[in-house]
Amino acid sequence: MPTRLPRFATLLLALTLALLAGCASHSWRAGKTPEGARAKVAILETTDVHANVLSYDYYKLKPDDSLGYERTATLIRRARTEFPNTFLFDSGDTIQGSVLADYQALAKPLGCDQELAIYRAMDAIGYDGGTAGNHEFNYGLGFLSQVTGTPMNVDGAHPDRCAGPHFPLVLANVYSTRDGAPIFKPWTIVSKTIDAYTPDGSKIRVPLRIGIIGFTPPPIMEWDKQKLAGKVSVSGVVEAAQKYLPQLQAQHPDLIVAILHGGLDTSPYTPQMENAGWYLAGVPGINVLLLGHSHTEFPGPHYAGMKDVDARLGFVRNVPAVMGGFFGKDLGVIQLVLNRQQDRWVVDLDNTHSEVRLICPLKSGKDKSGREKGSCVPADPEIAPLVQQTHEAAIAYVNTPIGESTVRMSSYFADQGNMTALAPINAAQADYVRTELPRLHPELADVPVLSAAAAFRTGFGGPDDYTDVAAGPLTLRSAADLYFYPNTLAAVKSDGAGLKAWLEKSAERFNRIDPAKTGEQSLVNDHFPGFNFDQIQGGIHYVIDVSKPVGQRITSLTYRGKPVAPTEPFIIVTNNYRASGGGSFPGLDGRSIVLAAPDGTREILAKWLQRRHQIGTGDLEPTSWKFAPLKTHGPVVFTAASGKQDVARAAGVDRIHQVKDHGDGTATYAIDLSH
Repeated sequence: MPTRLPRFATLLLALTLALLAGCASHSWRAGKTPEGARAKVAILETTDVHANVLSYDYYKLKPDDSLGYERTATLIRRARTEFPNTFLFDSGDTIQGSVLADYQALAKPLGCDQELAIYRAMDAIGYDGGTAGNHEFNYGLGFLSQVTGTPMNVDGAHPDRCAGPHFPLVLANVYSTRDGAPIFKPWTIVSKTIDAYTPDGSKIRVPLRIGIIGFTPPPIMEWDKQKLAGKVSVSGVVEAAQKYLPQLQAQHPDLIVAILHGGLDTSPYTPQMENAGWYLAGVPGINVLLLGHSHTEFPGPHYAGMKDVDARLGFVRNVPAVMGGFFGKDLGVIQLVLNRQQDRWVVDLDNTHSEVRLICPLKSGKDKSGREKGSCVPADPEIAPLVQQTHEAAIAYVNTPIGESTVRMSSYFADQGNMTALAPINAAQADYVRTELPRLHPELADVPVLSAAAAFRTGFGGPDDYTDVAAGPLTLRSAADLYFYPNTLAAVKSDGAGLKAWLEKSAERFNRIDPAKTGEQSLVNDHFPGFNFDQIQGGIHYVIDVSKPVGQRITSLTYRGKPVAPTEPFIIVTNNYRASGGGSFPGLDGRSIVLAAPDGTREILAKWLQRRHQIGTGDLEPTSWKFAPLKTHGPVVFTAASGKQDVARAAGVDRIHQVKDHGDGTATYAIDLSH
């Protein structure tokens, strides 16, 4: 088991290793590593790259040096220079999430002998293993089987072993319904010869065997139900670990690394838990924990104060852990110190720590989170040539014309009432359901159809992370910008009470504002993701009172000018993620779905734009909600991209003004809620 030494040992160990580094290297001829030997091993992690191979924004058609695996590759090479002993793993959400990914999966699917662009890039760097995230399943099991080079005994899987990554993928908690076997190997062992030092200062070369076991979020069965139902089953993360760890331990690895596509949650454990890393760390036998999925860095301030978590040095229940961010923006690094005790390697926790290294080192000025910022590391020159042909083809693909618009459709102020980027989505979704639903459910033909959409890009990833489709020609790129995720469309049967509960949950996007407070108050609740702020249209109008407590903020709700009755029936169109329980909205758990479309919402939107050909204000329903009048004694503020006040005014959001430009592309705005 890992042992902690007194903190004063840190300096002593550093001096010792420095002295040892100067000693002559000796070939270790014996087959047994000597007692008291020491080694320093770096575990490197990428996660949530989402097929962002290059530092390029396909929506704006311009380079973006704030993201991209080609820059993460530079960090990896630098870390390998710094640490002679390294292992590199990937924690999933790798093959989906960019225009490049959609091109290879949907527009021009790869042949069996072709390797996915992101895997080509990763193979150029060299990985020791990885796991599958939830978004690996978005394109279906056939595609996943093919591009990972993994024959699966499931319906629709590719029959041949196709070109896949040159490193093992492990996944312990997803099983074929045909035979109950895992669709990937649940675990494997990777071995390397590492440098170590004997107690007398001699440098020796010894083998190190690391067992890896992988896990994905159990809610994939809801999020991708249409593609997975009846083909696979999923178990809880802890249950899978308890099932397969004994098998792995029987192989006597030196260390066991759990690769979880999930974050940290201390809520009571259930087998369906999405972010079960805290509980996985408590399973005996796991020495190192790699995290993902949350698009949040660990160690980092987001997890400060969490029970049994060291958010500064990177420990979860005394297990070294790390979680990089997303889109190739960073690299997770765990610096392990190993001591040889009683013929086995033991992690010296007192001299072990984790960190997340950013591709854009923080040096001068401040970013939107208040952190120091600076220039970004250069791209690794080996990566771009590997994918250049596919990259150019993807650009040509998203430039396919589909129509024109006289309206600028943006999400810059979606939280303040600009629905120009959401109205076309809602219109396309509602049109689709009004056509398709009567064929399947004639009895529902006369039920009013409403539509819910959320702004997926609201600045979380930086000042350029907004949807912004200019007036003028529309292309497939426009549709992809408006609808960022490859969700499929779903419709649920609800009523007035369910509609109000849905809107109340969405209204958690806002902090509670105290009118009597004289100091500054922040309007937006940053802990409630923008992609969960559903805004519903279809003839309804509602008022959000941010002075009220959560659950009591929808103070007026009408349909076609009349108050909505609790029992009044509605069909509400949304996406498969929300309809199946994503975001934990009341009454949405998959059981109320009346239409699960085979078509992706993005494709439905593109076809709607193409049929309309020309979009004007008359084609888009006006904003369906407003804030309740609230006179405050102090300013109510929010952060958004700087210099965009004209965008707000053009969209009719004229009660805001920019207060302070932060100099990093973001600004503080104030909003007048008094009328």
